[in-house]
Amino acid sequence: MTEMDIFKGDITGLEVDAIVNAANNELWMGGGVAGAIRKAGGAGIEAEAVKKGPIAIGEAVETGAGRLKAGYVIHAAVMAMDFKTDAGKIRRATRSSLKAADRLGIKSLAFPALGTGVGRFPVTEAARIMIGEVLAYTAGKTGLEKVVLVLYSEPAYRAFARELKRQGG
Repeated sequence: MTEMDIFKGDITGLEVDAIVNAANNELWMGGGVAGAIRKAGGAGIEAEAVKKGPIAIGEAVETGAGRLKAGYVIHAAVMAMDFKTDAGKIRRATRSSLKAADRLGIKSLAFPALGTGVGRFPVTEAARIMIGEVLAYTAGKTGLEKVVLVLYSEPAYRAFARELKRQGG
């Protein structure tokens, strides 16, 4: 059974096998989570990602993690360059990230709140979608042992904690 945790803090400092980047489909790493990952892990992450792009919105690709403690960064395209997202894009990006983790054979994965920063998607709705997708995916055959939802702000942390309790994760 896969353990799911909620953590308040900076995703770039976590010791997990992979972290998810809330990416645009061109895989350029500008602001928000992507900018923090580039700053902490090095510009090589973005250079490697851009070579793999563009990708379809909702898809995910992996790169190395540079100076980060994680082994990989999984870049989940949750929006195009217009920085607009919706429930379907977040759902597909979450699912694609989980599939990428299994493809890589990793045991622990950390997600930010996809689409809630630059994409301005409501945090409570993102929590409902992402937690639902993780629970549905990990109910099946997966090598993932731990999924951590990492929230930078206290309100986002509380929203995800409430939703995890509500969905019984």
